[in-house]
Amino acid sequence: MANKIAPSILGADFAHLADEVARVAAHVDFLHVDVMDGHFVPNLSFGMPVIAALRATTDLEFDCHLMVTNPISLFEPLHAAGANLVTVHLEVHPDPRRAAAAARAAGLRFGLVLNPATPFGALAPFAELCDLILVMSVVPGFGGQAFMPEVLPKVEAARKLVDSTGIRVDIEIDGGITPENARQARDAGANVFVAGTAIFGSADPVAAVERLRGAVDG
Repeated sequence: MANKIAPSILGADFAHLADEVARVAAHVDFLHVDVMDGHFVPNLSFGMPVIAALRATTDLEFDCHLMVTNPISLFEPLHAAGANLVTVHLEVHPDPRRAAAAARAAGLRFGLVLNPATPFGALAPFAELCDLILVMSVVPGFGGQAFMPEVLPKVEAARKLVDSTGIRVDIEIDGGITPENARQARDAGANVFVAGTAIFGSADPVAAVERLRGAVDG
């Protein structure tokens, strides 16, 4: 699968969110939207009104990472707000079959997320349910954290499983991604790269996207 860049709007200027997205839209593949509930993680982020307002400004696909304790309850509202894909944490749904079915019934594509401490083996039996597997390279809940290279063996395991079974599943990595470590993640098998601070925290976000793309495509 082709490499894809997904800016995380958690790193954007919330007061100018539509402008921030418009600035990079022509240069990226989709948007990563972190939905936090203050329970599964200690922070709060975006609700449906923000997602719906942003949907009215862009045709980019929305990859919604649900850091919440009850993700299924959000699937239909998220679809109505303009989401395209939802990822739920295996730590919330250790058997995610019901969540996967509910997401598809709501008109959404589906993925699973692994926190740094969760082994890939816990997800492996459910890989065929997924359109995307997200390996967290930070402990989720806050932007701007440092990349954890110790998660790369999980990316390798995910790539090995996907390639050996022939399923069409993107492998995404999220957390502290920069051009320097994105190449490591690419070499481990990731093909979707989430970056917030590295893109929106840059003086020139478009140039930052192109540096990241050069690192993973080079």
